[in-house]
Amino acid sequence: MIPAGKRAAVVRALEDEGVDYVVTDETSNREYTGVATFPLPKAAVEPVLERLREAGIDERTYTVIVAAETVISRRFEELEAEYAEESDRDEDRISRQELQAKADDLASGMGTYVLMTVISAVIATAGLLLDSPATVVGSMVIAPLIGPAMSAAIGTVVDDEEMFRRGVRMQVLGVAVAVAAATLFAVSLRTLGLVPPGLDPLELAEVAERLAPNVLVLAVAIGAGVAGIVSLMTGVSATLVGVMIAVALIPPAAAVGIGIAFGIPRLVLGAGVIVAVNVLSINLAALVMLWYEGYRPERWFREDDARATVVKRVAVLVAAIAVLSVFLGGVTYDSYVASTTESDVRNAVGDELATLDPAAELLELRIERTGTIPPRETDRVIVTVGAPPGVSIDGVATTLEERIERVTGEEPGVEVRLVTVDRS
Repeated sequence: MIPAGKRAAVVRALEDEGVDYVVTDETSNREYTGVATFPLPKAAVEPVLERLREAGIDERTYTVIVAAETVISRRFEELEAEYAEESDRDEDRISRQELQAKADDLASGMGTYVLMTVISAVIATAGLLLDSPATVVGSMVIAPLIGPAMSAAIGTVVDDEEMFRRGVRMQVLGVAVAVAAATLFAVSLRTLGLVPPGLDPLELAEVAERLAPNVLVLAVAIGAGVAGIVSLMTGVSATLVGVMIAVALIPPAAAVGIGIAFGIPRLVLGAGVIVAVNVLSINLAALVMLWYEGYRPERWFREDDARATVVKRVAVLVAAIAVLSVFLGGVTYDSYVASTTESDVRNAVGDELATLDPAAELLELRIERTGTIPPRETDRVIVTVGAPPGVSIDGVATTLEERIERVTGEEPGVEVRLVTVDRS
């Protein structure tokens, strides 16, 4: 919409930019005298809007940006080629205004957001307790988490404080609601006897996977954050990327709820760290990606303030992730120690059984470790040996204990159990 007295300036700006345009008279409002319609390549939207702002079309002026399927015009092709040559970024990159509009569209109403989060968390909890990967994946598809995650980053770089705060509030609310829903659902299942009385969630592969996070969870979360922003900038399906973000948040949040319901502090701590690290990493990746892609506030004189805000928030996110990464590093080291210890113990047991009886075989090896916070110590090694009738295991436990102590530097108790195997 062209304000009164600005028609000549608008036409001059469009002519200078080499834009095809149509101007029609506006008679329904005295404040505006005309309507200008013109096609632009995606890369040209933001620069041309800036040029029109200089001509007197400010943010209060009625402006609508719609997608054009096809534009047939020699002049448009020249304009497209010009901006393709000038820009070293992806030609599909949308304008700042379009990005903000997409973020608003992804942020559903509060009632819908809470309801869908509850449903997603309940399904994820059921999937974890059923040890069903397919069910867990299904819970991610309906999780409405991409909107808030992207809104906080977009609000920061374009200096929209309200969008930033809304994104942060909804992320915190979403995680809290997911954990609460998972806890209540798991408690209900135990109370009503809908799960086996002796069920140990840590024996389920889907739950155990969230028990001991390592540094690789950072790669998942950072990849999800980058993919989320790229999907908004280029029009890639946000639904598919939303599933990736839900992968990082919903199952571990459900695992926290299961840990609370079953009274397993290790699970609450491990899955809780995954949730916290993933939330922070997704926001950090999205924020850095947006600034790198050149998104800035609408007014140039706000750019310095926005830059300072971005630097401050990036520093806070990096510091928080670094603190949590100490735990992740400890878990990674603990997993390495557990793996090497098991390998060493297996080798020692194999050598000892070879001297005991050629027919003896290792049936089961269980290593029990103490402590909630890694690195943990090896407390006990339980070895189950299968052997023909008449084989004795006297002194094997002491010998294995000495070998394990030499190899690992630890002093675990060793228990050797003999199972008599009689084959026809």
